[in-house]
Amino acid sequence: MTKQDLQTQLTQAIKDQDETRKSTLRMLLSAISYFEIQKGGAGYTASSEDIETVVQSEVKKHKDSIEQYRMAKREDLASKEEAELKILNQFMPEQLSEEELVKFVDEAIAKTGAKEKSQMGLVMSALMPMIKGKADGQAASKIVLAKLG
Repeated sequence: MTKQDLQTQLTQAIKDQDETRKSTLRMLLSAISYFEIQKGGAGYTASSEDIETVVQSEVKKHKDSIEQYRMAKREDLASKEEAELKILNQFMPEQLSEEELVKFVDEAIAKTGAKEKSQMGLVMSALMPMIKGKADGQAASKIVLAKLG
């Protein structure tokens, strides 16, 4: 996926008068532009991996916002965030199933030789490069903790 692909989808959302999709794509394009500026200035163009990283970051922000809005009993705002999250998830790579994630965790534990909770950081540092973009870090850490605990 490229920034141009997202721009094309934004144009279509504007034509379709899909307000939620339009605002979500604008937010995502803005986040990508901000990433580009931080990464290398005006001449830098985000790669598809960079865009994937930005999408993952936005998905995480939306999940956190939904949780906070629910705790504050603001269901109206939570449902708006959920609608945007559904759109953002369309740009995420296919996620690992729990069984696949457990296999990666087992592999990382075997690779590091970790036996106790105090070695969780070691396991996570070996695990995260293997699952980057394919699984949620919090879900992975829960499985690691259960295996080491």
